[in-house]
Amino acid sequence: MTDSQQTPVPTAADDTADGSAPGVEAKVRAAVEAGLPSAVADLSKLVRIPSVSWSAFDPENVRRSADAVAALLTDTGMFDRVEVKQAPIGDGDTLGQPAVLATRAARNGRPTVLLYAHHDVQPEGDEANWDTPPFGPTVRGDRLYGRGAADDKAGVMAHVASVRALRDVLGDDLEVGLAVFIEGEEEFGSRSFANFLEQNAAALAADVIVVADSDNVDVNTPALTVSLRGNVTFRLTVSTLEHASHSGMYGGAAPDAMLALVKLLATLHDDDGAVAVDGLTSYDAAAEPPAFTEEQLAEDAAFLPGVTSVGRGPILSRMWSQPTITVTGIDAPSVANASNTLLPGVAVRISSRVAPGQPAREAYEALERHLRAHAPFGAHIAIDDVDLGDPFLVDTDGWAATEAKRAMTDAWGAEAVETGIGGSIPFIADLVREFPEAQILVTGVEDPDTRAHSPNESLHLGVFKRAVLTEALLLARLDGRTAS
Repeated sequence: MTDSQQTPVPTAADDTADGSAPGVEAKVRAAVEAGLPSAVADLSKLVRIPSVSWSAFDPENVRRSADAVAALLTDTGMFDRVEVKQAPIGDGDTLGQPAVLATRAARNGRPTVLLYAHHDVQPEGDEANWDTPPFGPTVRGDRLYGRGAADDKAGVMAHVASVRALRDVLGDDLEVGLAVFIEGEEEFGSRSFANFLEQNAAALAADVIVVADSDNVDVNTPALTVSLRGNVTFRLTVSTLEHASHSGMYGGAAPDAMLALVKLLATLHDDDGAVAVDGLTSYDAAAEPPAFTEEQLAEDAAFLPGVTSVGRGPILSRMWSQPTITVTGIDAPSVANASNTLLPGVAVRISSRVAPGQPAREAYEALERHLRAHAPFGAHIAIDDVDLGDPFLVDTDGWAATEAKRAMTDAWGAEAVETGIGGSIPFIADLVREFPEAQILVTGVEDPDTRAHSPNESLHLGVFKRAVLTEALLLARLDGRTAS
């Protein structure tokens, strides 16, 4: 144990009313500051590992990433057990990608906190669109660039760095229980997540769950995410002919699959771009979302000149509380390989975001009904490779949300804001099902310029520091609280 780990802790009689001991929070701030260079260096090492979890990529890189995360947690010296584990996907024998599970038992009635993040990343895409190497972490100004620098290896390192700070201040006197779950396939649909929870339920059981995989309002304003949309994704194949035919010979009379597909996809939206599928519902929020202008949207989403927004209602309502339908991929001949033929079949990937409050299965059934009812020219419709993830609404009345927002405000020097997120974290529904009594907090290290999933993904280092401090303050305060 280092000298800093041996710092004496005041007795319970000296504790402040909020559960933290005099001087502890100042020491936590100092420890976070002192540990920041090491945290950024370790994050950069993780970014160098191309841990893409998709089935078409080398799984050995995900294993290397899991081993590296396990080593970081082990080196804190704060856990009773650190393991790299896998669980089966569905009912089959195929194992999901490796995850890391670390545990430390609570003492003297203190609560247990589960810290979640994921170490897998999205593919880099076309490297030509990157200004820096995708897996070559690069600091430019106040940002660290690289795939996974923010989503979500920064979430991993926020957990590691906050535990390091507590080690340096409280050492073995830390009484709050800790479980750290670093998933390895979040970007590939968390396909073994439910089984992993079931197999490791005792180790993962917690009073509070912190999911570090979300966004902040901007680089100066923290956010607690209180709503998340669900998702429905599937492959849609439209077929009209048994084989390709000459477009000059039969075009104008024979319905090719591309024509049928284009007409079918056009029925999914109104003329203003709003979703036009009966049965897909919007979330009727009790409060009007904060103001967000067309100009802000155009800047954040990188509109080309003259492009306007789609949909109806307040912009943030469209992004947080309304369903969406997007075509994210298409299997068809490329322009370079195009020939004068009528295509017999075309496939697309459909991604729909489901409004909070609507089960993903119900949304999928509405989409399927619509597509089958609107197929033109008698086209044949096939739907497969379906993934469903339910939306989520946070109960902000619990003490954990109150403590989290207070820690955010103290760490950032700005009032914490409750926000919705248009993206999806489907596995949260699994957490709710497995641990119904746990209070779930969705936090994050991202900001509007992060560009997660896109070229030139980056992490604002100031946001990272404040995210680490938020978590360290929260855990230090919970260390003085009973679990009731």
